[in-house]
Amino acid sequence: MTRFIDIGHLDDIPTEGARVVKTPLGCVAVFRTAQDEVFAIDDRCPHKGGPLSNGIQHGRSVTCPLHNWVISLESGMVEGMDEGQVATWPVEVRGGRILMDVARLDQAMAAE
Repeated sequence: MTRFIDIGHLDDIPTEGARVVKTPLGCVAVFRTAQDEVFAIDDRCPHKGGPLSNGIQHGRSVTCPLHNWVISLESGMVEGMDEGQVATWPVEVRGGRILMDVARLDQAMAAE
C-alpha cells in the first residue's frame, strides 16, 4: 500500500543538491536534478558506507565521496559493476511539495 508523507518543499533542496531525511530504517538522501527531477535513495554507498548526500551529483547519478563509485539515482545500481545497489524510495512532487512513499517503513515496522 502506498503512503506518502510530505518531506519538504522542492526549493528546500538546491538545484543539483541533496538533503537528508532520517527514518527508522536509516538516512535517505533526496536529490534534485538540474531539471527539477527528485530522486531518493538510501544515503549509504554499498562499497564502504559513504554518505551519498555528500557526493557529487551529475545528471541522474551521484558519485560517492569516498571512492568515486557512480550510483544511478533512478535504479540505485552502481554503474559499470555487476554488484552493488542501494535502495530507492518513490517520490513525487505535487504543488512544489516533495512527497516520499513510506510503505517500506510501514512494512518494516509491521514485521517487528
